[in-house]
Amino acid sequence: MGGLSMDQAFVQAPEHRPKPTVTEATGIPLIDLTPLASGNAAAVDALAAEVGAASRDWGFFVVVGHGVPAGAVARATEAQRAFFALPAERKAAVRRSEAEPLGYYESEHTKNVRDWKEVYDLVPREPPPPAAVADGELVFANKWPQDLPGFREALEEYVKAMEELAFKILELIARSLNLRPDRLHGFFRDQTTFIRLNHYPPCPSPNLALGVGRHKDAGALTILYQDDVGGLDVRRRSDGEWVRVKPVPNSFIINVGDIIQVWSNDRYESAEHRVSVNSARERFSMPYFFNPASYTMVEPVEELVSEENPARYDAYNWGDFFSTRKNSNFKKLDVENIQIAHFKKSAAAPPRT
Repeated sequence: MGGLSMDQAFVQAPEHRPKPTVTEATGIPLIDLTPLASGNAAAVDALAAEVGAASRDWGFFVVVGHGVPAGAVARATEAQRAFFALPAERKAAVRRSEAEPLGYYESEHTKNVRDWKEVYDLVPREPPPPAAVADGELVFANKWPQDLPGFREALEEYVKAMEELAFKILELIARSLNLRPDRLHGFFRDQTTFIRLNHYPPCPSPNLALGVGRHKDAGALTILYQDDVGGLDVRRRSDGEWVRVKPVPNSFIINVGDIIQVWSNDRYESAEHRVSVNSARERFSMPYFFNPASYTMVEPVEELVSEENPARYDAYNWGDFFSTRKNSNFKKLDVENIQIAHFKKSAAAPPRT
């Protein structure tokens, strides 16, 4: 992106521009996962209840005591910085395309406005199962940069640690909904999980652009590592205000995605969030998007549906949904991205207040 002046493609509509100052969020649930290692059933139940309350009231939470080795995080963040420091033509050598959606990209769009960032996407498992999608086969093969020593090894080590953490969180979410601990695991046998490296360069007009525009994550869970610069804003449930999530050392931010909102039949709600940029410091982050198999039909889990609490969503196919979302990154669509709201049953009871 280098010396770009403010191209109009980056400019947010006035009502979506960040305010000059964003309040730092208070009360964000900070959950210590250390009790998981103890195997103490009562402690794990208490932890699941905390995760449930956070998923209901905030749609996200911060975890510490997560067991991810600090060395694995350090190696991955070094690899990330080394990649984005490469000259443009080296990055372009692993550029993604519509048919090959993995690799480097510098013109992501969110809600049809260009994001102030550059990204690199990869999948943890190679070769992944072919993604059966509506418009032909997408090739999910990683494009590894050449001559970047240790890059691949660092990221492969990191995604392994992320998957372990993702299944731990998934189990706590299942427990919090009074489901059996591994009730949701089967959906991830042929997962479509991917990891993204984000680089947000300093922005000359941070009052006009966003690193990522407002959105909700379409998948099941997102595990986000962010550096100490800060810039993640979440829309607070209580009053609809945008608040800044302060970086906590050695932590990860867990976002409840739309799929968990549907599985939980609206007991939990995914959080709307965005990334603000600044004119002084570049920022790096690494989200791990934990997503089910492409053939998954996403619908409320049967144990959570009853006559008193009927299903609020029609089933939809995750592979079709995901490819529709993915394609909107490449071209401006006439409509806003497909959302789970499109599958909401019209006769569904009004949401609980």
